[in-house]
Amino acid sequence: MKISTKGRYGLTIMMELAARFGEGPTSLKSIAEKNGLSEHYLEQLIAPLRNAGLVKSIRGAYGGYILSREASNITAGDIIRVLEGPISPVDFTEEDDPAKRDLWLRIRDSIADVLDSTTLADLISFKEETHTDNYMFYI
Repeated sequence: MKISTKGRYGLTIMMELAARFGEGPTSLKSIAEKNGLSEHYLEQLIAPLRNAGLVKSIRGAYGGYILSREASNITAGDIIRVLEGPISPVDFTEEDDPAKRDLWLRIRDSIADVLDSTTLADLISFKEETHTDNYMFYI
C-alpha cells in the first residue's frame, strides 16, 4: 500500500493543528508556508477532514481550523481512511488462492493496527532516538 500525497499532506495538516491545539485557529496559509506546500491543495484536503468531523472551521479575520477533539483521540488511521479510502494492499477476490488471501488480510490488518494505534499526540511528541556509540579504538 502506498500512501499518496493526499494522505501525507493531510497528516501534515493534522499534525500542525495538533501542535497548536488550544491556541486558537490556524490558517492553511501558515501551514502551507511552513511546510512548503500548496495552499490550494491543502484547501482541497481540509474539506473531507471537516466533513468527517476531524476538524472545525472558524470564520473571520483570525479564522482558520482547529481539531474537533484532542490529538490523543485522533489516530493516523482516522486521517488516512478519510483521505485515501479503505486500507487494503491489494484488491483480492474470492477466487484468489487461500494462502495469498490470508497473506493480504494479514498485511492489511498489520497496516491498520499500526495506523490505528498511532495518535496525533504520538506523532507530534515523537523524538528520534539517536544512537551514538562511542567506541574507542586503540592501535
